[in-house]
Amino acid sequence: MSGLPENSAKRALPARPGTALLTSMGFAAALYLVWVIDQILPASLVREGGIYSRDWSGLDGVLWAPLLHSGWDHLVSNTVPVVVFAFLAMAGGIAQWAAITALIWLLSGLGVWLVAPPHTVTIGASGLAFGWLAFLLVRGFFNRSGGQLVVAGILFFLYGSMLWGVLPLYQGVSWQGHLFGAVSGVIAAWLVSRTVPEPARARRWTW
Repeated sequence: MSGLPENSAKRALPARPGTALLTSMGFAAALYLVWVIDQILPASLVREGGIYSRDWSGLDGVLWAPLLHSGWDHLVSNTVPVVVFAFLAMAGGIAQWAAITALIWLLSGLGVWLVAPPHTVTIGASGLAFGWLAFLLVRGFFNRSGGQLVVAGILFFLYGSMLWGVLPLYQGVSWQGHLFGAVSGVIAAWLVSRTVPEPARARRWTW
């Protein structure tokens, strides 16, 4: 991740909200497009592209699984979190968001591949959603940004109950994807904070 000016690192909301909203909605639209294609094709993208835990032939599912969903309800339930969290995670710019997303995408997928029960297939964008949410919840602490902490407080109030999803409480839900997504989001927030020059990191909290 390349270095960013201090005001970008501490920014709470996207500087170009229109572009950020179009990008987040475009990503969500791509998920719907993939789902429609999966309904049309005779082969199942879900079976072919999911993460098969500890199966070398299913390791490439790490690249495709976040784009795939088991059904309409699964896709719809992920849509609003994906749009909202992706939008807010673009406060540092599209390039930074792409780097954050790539990190969460890969680390959460690899975590699922290593830890999920054998003979299971994991799909869905919820790992990304948990990663973006965790990033947004902790970035203010790393960046010493009061504005980012305000956004984090609002998100925790609205979506804090989602965090129960990192625990093995619900049958058929990949808590592993949620957990490793969240851990990846925290790592991403820490890495972004390290791109700020040392003198800037030493300064007091800003709003």
